[in-house]
Amino acid sequence: MHLHFRAVTMENRQQAESLSVFPERMHFIESVAECLKEADETTEWNTVGIYNDDILIGFAMYGYFQTPLPNGEAWLDRVLIDKTYQGKGYGKAAVFLLLKKMHEEYACNRIYLSVFDKNQLSIHLYKVLGFDFNGEYDAKGERIMVYDFK
Repeated sequence: MHLHFRAVTMENRQQAESLSVFPERMHFIESVAECLKEADETTEWNTVGIYNDDILIGFAMYGYFQTPLPNGEAWLDRVLIDKTYQGKGYGKAAVFLLLKKMHEEYACNRIYLSVFDKNQLSIHLYKVLGFDFNGEYDAKGERIMVYDFK
């Protein structure tokens, strides 16, 4: 496994938009096209393709927001591994690499994400990686989890 990220650009956007999850997981995450549209409208979001060597296997969206003051917040907003590549350990490895990337890119010691209560597979993954619930909910009613670098 040799995972790395490439920014989503006009050259790989269509390929990224073709990524999908199994039907039973669709209500937990927006499509890549919806994510990219949101990122086009909000400059704080960064979008990347998740690659294993030269094969696009997934997508992620993350960003840093200046508010709340004084320090702002870094958010890992979306992580999607294409259904063809699910169950092979790519999700765990990709989130771990994204945490490292965000820590370096934003010089932050805390990263947030939100997840639906019914998304037990993702909750398990995030807990294994060291995320904990902070008792808060986002505007969509998802529970917020926090990762603290030690």
